[in-house]
Amino acid sequence: MTAKSNPPRRGEIWYANTGGKRHAVVIISLDQRNVSDRTTSVLAVPFGSAGSEGPTSMRMEPGETGLPEPSFLKAHFISVIEKSLLIERLPRTFTIRRLRELVAMVNRAIDPDAPYSR
Repeated sequence: MTAKSNPPRRGEIWYANTGGKRHAVVIISLDQRNVSDRTTSVLAVPFGSAGSEGPTSMRMEPGETGLPEPSFLKAHFISVIEKSLLIERLPRTFTIRRLRELVAMVNRAIDPDAPYSR
């Protein structure tokens, strides 16, 4: 399954070929953009294997992500990724609650006054 034949959707977890390596990302752009034939890219937030929780990062367990080990979602690394670089859709998607948490983390990455509580 490729992004061209079956476009990505908001909240889906994909493997993307970024920087010559395969990285897991969450699609956060709006579906109007994601499914459009006129737009060749999506907005995504990457997972990392190391990190700590904070205003713009969140630890997530394999049972929630489908990834092989615990991972850290890093909203401060929000990226534009070409749809052609999305190589594999994972079976799990973010819940509405988790997606809202992720959007709040992205807001905190760009707005120093965005609310944050532990």
